[in-house]
Amino acid sequence: MLRADMTARELMERLVAFPTVSRDSNLDLVGFIGDYLRLHGVEPVIVPSPDGRKAALYAHVGPDVPGGVVLSGHSDVVPVDGQHWTSDPWTVTERDGRLYGRGTCDMKGFVALALAAVPQAIRAGVKRPLQIAVSYDEEVGCTGAPPMIAHMVANGMPRAGTVIVGEPSMMKVVTGHKGSTGMDVVVRGHEVHSSRLPHGVSAIMEAVRIIGWMNDRNSEVRSVPPGPMAALFDPPFTTLHTGMIRGGTAQNITAAECWFNAEIRVVPGESVQEWKARFMTEVARIEARMQAVAPGCRIDVGPFLDIPPLVPEADGSAETLARRLTGDNGRHVVSYGTEAGQFQEAGYSVVVCGPGDIAQAHKADEFVSVAQFQAGEAFMERLVDWLAA
Repeated sequence: MLRADMTARELMERLVAFPTVSRDSNLDLVGFIGDYLRLHGVEPVIVPSPDGRKAALYAHVGPDVPGGVVLSGHSDVVPVDGQHWTSDPWTVTERDGRLYGRGTCDMKGFVALALAAVPQAIRAGVKRPLQIAVSYDEEVGCTGAPPMIAHMVANGMPRAGTVIVGEPSMMKVVTGHKGSTGMDVVVRGHEVHSSRLPHGVSAIMEAVRIIGWMNDRNSEVRSVPPGPMAALFDPPFTTLHTGMIRGGTAQNITAAECWFNAEIRVVPGESVQEWKARFMTEVARIEARMQAVAPGCRIDVGPFLDIPPLVPEADGSAETLARRLTGDNGRHVVSYGTEAGQFQEAGYSVVVCGPGDIAQAHKADEFVSVAQFQAGEAFMERLVDWLAA
């Protein structure tokens, strides 16, 4: 039963119970959040995906003035297929000071904390607004956040002075993360019997040339001393990676087709688009080489993610506020991507700060510790006090 007085823990339990794996719809969860907000007199704005199977949601609490805070999270989670859980992944289970369940850490715990802050903000009579933003498809390339952000801007929602993306950071203030681009690559060769190898084009062997080029770039960037920005990261350089590959039909036939994925994670200060252009230049060179043997050969490249970096800001309002609320004065950056860079590209000041450890995300028996969740609750209480001051 939906109640207006639900605690953050109860809200997390309800959110986790929705199995919003990225391949599936999140509309039931969005409907639940919308109904909860309406109980508090807050009308959410729903931004459907192009196919209508999913939606993002954002909402505004407080006066129609700029300078508030956006709490941003995502509704989707990674699959549990093939993982061995010791308890039901869709039920929050407490054991030994930990709250287990898919999304407790990444990142329905933070979304629950943000929702629980709504009635607190209303009771406090905040003078600066609290804004909630919940996107979809973060886990498959942060594709749901850009249309949501664009809608927030176009719809005239008062511009916040701070965006806090609640990915798990152990409540540390993360001021930078790498950008990334990812491609699905399909190499289409020319089949012949392998005894006639020079007359055919093996899609697998040509794919390996591209992967070899990626490995060469990995060696190249490691040989160059990192700049001040890159030195903050681990590893302190851009990385190129292939995680999956498949192709071919028989040992004695040159492969007609080979598919693989390519991922490039780019340190701030370097351009995601320039790295993508370098990759495509090499693809074009190899494709021309293939077509010199068999004109029908080609290489098809389809992008599946494009995430800008979060670049540390000089005297950023988000960093200043987050440090005030957490007491954290350390320098923290991460190598994973979030919608933070997308908010930053839209002109917002942004940090990443949320409960839990990213090391616990995506694995079997994902959890957030009770202590971290309570630290998140205390953070929200301090945030509401600041908005009301």
